[in-house]
Amino acid sequence: MKKKKRWVGMIVMALTILFFYLPIIFMIAFSFNESKSLTHFDGFSLKWYKKMFNDSAMMESLYTTILVAVIATVVSTVVGTISAIGLSKSKKVVREAVTQLNDFPIMNPEIVTAIGLMLFFITLGIERGLMTMILAHIAFCIPYVILSVMPKIRSLDPNIAEAAMDLGATPWQALTKVIVPQIKVGILSGALIAFTMSFDDFIISYFVTGRGVKNLSIMVYTMSKRVNPSINAISTLVVVSITIGLIVVNVIPIIKEKKLRKKALEGQI
Repeated sequence: MKKKKRWVGMIVMALTILFFYLPIIFMIAFSFNESKSLTHFDGFSLKWYKKMFNDSAMMESLYTTILVAVIATVVSTVVGTISAIGLSKSKKVVREAVTQLNDFPIMNPEIVTAIGLMLFFITLGIERGLMTMILAHIAFCIPYVILSVMPKIRSLDPNIAEAAMDLGATPWQALTKVIVPQIKVGILSGALIAFTMSFDDFIISYFVTGRGVKNLSIMVYTMSKRVNPSINAISTLVVVSITIGLIVVNVIPIIKEKKLRKKALEGQI
């Protein structure tokens, strides 16, 4: 009976994985299709990649997406980390109130946040464009960073910073050399989530942009109204880039751990 349940679980898991990854495999395969057909593979070709790189609008949207994602990630990671550290030193009432407020944008429907930000910029008379997109992305990325960093801060000894300062460290040194190294996993997780959320965002970007500024998601949306296999090409490029990034992020700690073990063994010998 247990074996039967295990096989059923494995089949369900395999079907779920297939459901998620089959469209991606299909997209990658047809990005090399000779013709425009999305149902028949008529031969291997790189012409859609050439067309993609020669399309200035598409390359500009990719550049905009990366620029906005990098700026939003850096700013939201710094602000979110400092905010999380500050909250850990605040009174319980203040900490709980701010935590509830921080969770609200995450649970709030994205369309509501998008309309709210759009009306906010219009009310202040701010012309929508690249800057409003960056500000909007920073705003919705900060809560995710705080949410990632807070558990790591809670696991720290609350007196660790004071102990460092008693031993002669300045407040800045206690922050950068004692606290930050202890919570760097949470900071990195928050930064990766922020980058992913910013890179992937469509709804908020669509409402807060203007003056012809488009990120990749908006560009793909406008191109999807007509058959254009260049969408497959640029999507494949993004998937491959993210896959390489994930492999690097996961492999580097393993390599470092092996080196530390090797040094430890050499020291014992």
